[in-house]
This record gives sequence, C-alpha cells and structure tokens, in this order.
Amino acid sequence: MNTIEEITKYSKYLRLPGIKGNLKKIANEARESEMNYEEFLRTLLEEEYEIRKQNAIQSRIRTAKFPQRKYLEDLKEEYLPKDAQNKLEKLKTLEFIKTGQNIILSGNPGTGKSHIAISLGIKACVEGYKVLFFSVPTLITKLKESRSEKILRMFQSRLEKYDLIIVDELGYISFDKEGSELLFTSLSLRANNKSTIITTNLSFDRWEEVFKDPVLTAAMVDRLAHKAFMVNMNGSSFRIKETQDWLDSQGFS
Repeated sequence: MNTIEEITKYSKYLRLPGIKGNLKKIANEARESEMNYEEFLRTLLEEEYEIRKQNAIQSRIRTAKFPQRKYLEDLKEEYLPKDAQNKLEKLKTLEFIKTGQNIILSGNPGTGKSHIAISLGIKACVEGYKVLFFSVPTLITKLKESRSEKILRMFQSRLEKYDLIIVDELGYISFDKEGSELLFTSLSLRANNKSTIITTNLSFDRWEEVFKDPVLTAAMVDRLAHKAFMVNMNGSSFRIKETQDWLDSQGFS
C-alpha cells in the first residue's frame, strides 16, 4: 500500500470526506507547484472544511422542511409591494434573528409573502441558524397530536430552541378553540426571545375570524407584534406577473 492509499484509508476511517475525495488532486497540484508541507496541509484541511460546511448547510435546509426552495436571488423585487421593497434590504441582514424580533408579512394572496419567508429561512440556514417551517394547519395538527400523546411540553421545548420558525398561511383556514390556545401558547413561549415569521392574508383587525376569541386574539397580536417588523404585502399578484414573464419568454404574449 502506497502513501496515498494509506492516507485515503485513514481519511475514510476518520470520516474526512474532503481529504479522502481530493487527496490525489491536491497531491498532484502540490508536486507541480512545489507546495511546502504547511501549504499542502492547509489546502487539505480547507477542502475538508468546505465540504463539511456545505453538508451542514444542506442538513439544516433539509431539517427545516421547507415545502420548496426559494431564494432571495430569485425575487423580482420590483414586483413586490412597495413596503416590502423598502424593508427587504434590512430583513436580508438577518439582524432580526440576532435580536429575537418577529416578522409579520400581511396582505392579499400571491404577493410574495411565502417566497420572502422561505428565502429568508434558507439564508438563515446558510448562515448557521436552526430553522423550522410549518403551515398553520400542520403546526396545529402537530400540537394536538403532541398533547394527545402527552409529549406537548417536550415538543414546545423543541420549538423554543429554533433560531427561526416560519408559520405560513395564517388565516386561510380557521381552527377550533383548542387549536387557537395551543398556537397562542407555543408562539408566546418564543416571544421576545426567538424569531418567528408569520405570513397571513388577514390584517390584525380580522384575526378574530381565525381565533374566534377576542381576548385570545388581542393577546396574540400583542405578543407577536411587539417590536416586530410589520410588512404590508397588499399589492398586485406576484405570481401573475411571474407567469406573464414566463409566457412572454415562451413567445405566448
């Protein structure tokens, strides 16, 4: 067994995929450029670091359970409502996660609420934050199941640990008293500590249509809106404009 084969064996045993996969290439480059030992070692470790970094990012994105992958780079900002255009650069910094602030994207359907929420979530994953995505019906179902299985507090404790939780489509489906109370309690545990992004088609004065309880609604609004970024997403349909662009590109205009 030659030296390269021995290093490859040790790399496999030590679970160093970057070194194992790139050893021969880097060794050849080192010979050709007369790289010294320190530079050779640094290059090997750099390859290992980059692979582990990318694997960790992909793992965080998978764990977040986004329904689809949407990126900030794909947003046509000129199609967004004016308030979103004005605030997006600030939100892209992810400073709201460091300060534990919420974002509430409120407006009519099709204006880019979910795209903004998911793309901020993916950027957060890339930058090392733990993120989790739920649609409102899915979250409430999970909370009810956890209660019936007597693991509700454990599930809520898990939710508290995420740097960012995205709760999508509040207002599209109403829910019962139990669901309202569970959602309120779970999101309240994160208030002023960890960030939550909520997308909704309803203004605050209509949240009672979903929660069915004026006292609970007022408490929910107070907790979630405190020091939050409120983004008015009322405007023309983002999806319709994107569809028209696609039709134009296909020569159907």
